[in-house]
Amino acid sequence: MLLHNYLIHSAERFPTKAAVVHKGKTFTYEEIFSGSLSIANWLVDNGLQKGDRVAILMDNPSEYIKAYFGILMAGGVVVALNIQTSVRILNYQLNNCEIFAILTHVKFIKYLSELSDSLPSVKAVAVIGWKAGLIEDPPFRCFDYDEILGSFSGSTHTSPNVAASDIAQIIYTSGTTGQASAVMLSHSNLTSNTDSIIKYLKLTEHDRAMAVLPFFYSYGNSVLLTHIAAGGTLAIRQEFLYPNEIIEEMIKEEVTGFSGVPSTFTILLNRSAIRHYKFPNLRYITQAGGAMSPKLINELKSILPHVDIYIMYGQTEASARLSYLEPEELFRKSGSIGKAIPGVTLEVLNPEGYPVKPGEVGEIVARGENIMAGYWKEPERTAQVLRKEGLWTGDMARIDEEGFIYIVSRKSDIIKSGAHRISPKEIEEIILEYSAVHEAAVVGVEDEILGEAIKACVVLKHGFSCTKRELLSHCHKNLPLYKVPQHIEFREELPKTSSGKIRKIDLKQT
Repeated sequence: MLLHNYLIHSAERFPTKAAVVHKGKTFTYEEIFSGSLSIANWLVDNGLQKGDRVAILMDNPSEYIKAYFGILMAGGVVVALNIQTSVRILNYQLNNCEIFAILTHVKFIKYLSELSDSLPSVKAVAVIGWKAGLIEDPPFRCFDYDEILGSFSGSTHTSPNVAASDIAQIIYTSGTTGQASAVMLSHSNLTSNTDSIIKYLKLTEHDRAMAVLPFFYSYGNSVLLTHIAAGGTLAIRQEFLYPNEIIEEMIKEEVTGFSGVPSTFTILLNRSAIRHYKFPNLRYITQAGGAMSPKLINELKSILPHVDIYIMYGQTEASARLSYLEPEELFRKSGSIGKAIPGVTLEVLNPEGYPVKPGEVGEIVARGENIMAGYWKEPERTAQVLRKEGLWTGDMARIDEEGFIYIVSRKSDIIKSGAHRISPKEIEEIILEYSAVHEAAVVGVEDEILGEAIKACVVLKHGFSCTKRELLSHCHKNLPLYKVPQHIEFREELPKTSSGKIRKIDLKQT
């Protein structure tokens, strides 16, 4: 099964049905398919070869979906990039993946204009809102995105010779090394995971999901794929500034499903009027992206007693999903991530690779068709996590007598802030570039809304001075907004172990 066949089959079955609803506009399956086909034809016309990487950098969801499936239909590999980015990050990611083409919006041209001389692999850029002269003497060909949709429409689709084992998508995810790693996911990785999620959520063409998660993240990507595959409808509102408007749209669009991370539900419970609304069509809620407190779950269930709540666990390296807790076990197995999804095997192993006894702590190891092909250009790191036993997730857990899994801690110190996965090392390196800084350590601290907020503990060089404002200004110049620390603490020294390693656990507790 190839990933783009999801859209092709749904367009054949439900051509006039709403695939996407966004800001009052409806896009049918036929319209999404037609746009994807135009993009596929444009890419092939510009010389794309099977396996070439194509980047998507846009915040228009309907055009994002057309671009996503268009790249796949042309035989390319989707590289969806976080729109909260910087010139520095884009420079690394676009060159690391040797991007052939970019599909973007005019608002992001400011980044590309600074990089126009340092992207040797880029051959073509399609821009929503393009006008000649936006980039002075660009080394790559620039195209008006809207003209592409018109000029390359009407052709029939001829699939290139793509196999299910070929890479379909590369997703950047923060790693313990500090530099973002690129997870390679094949067509079969993503389709097997998508089919499994559809099965346990019981999704059909009658389902209508409110999509608030960005599609460039693994969780949001799974919401997109499952509903296109099932022939459902995506009501999309990926900005969460006005939660009451999202609630009202959920009712208007007769939404049956809603997916979020813990901070999503914290905002709904604390900063919206959700208690004053009724949701007669809402069938289920899914939650992943970190642990949600029992208090929050209890409150959510008391407000939505008729709604099934699925607590889920996964990783980008697993194409999104590894386990779920059945709704009927929500309170009996409070705190558990449940058991493996269909098609996946999960074990909790000790360092020697043997299963731990119930109650003992080990590392979660996963096997299944959904497990990634590896990290792009990182064979050593790939070998560290993909071993004979399966994918070693880095999550420490215990298992009970009934086989339910409970996460205890993470081996890595990745910060989970809202829907983001943030590497402390990357932020530390930026802070250390500032001339007055001697040492820096970044940790996640408890935050009611974000789950974790970023805290930077900084030691200045002797004889140097620096204010929080100056350091934050430096961070803003070099980091996307979501990676800029919310808290900066100046210290005389950082706590260390006898071997000289910084004791970050002490920084979290102060």
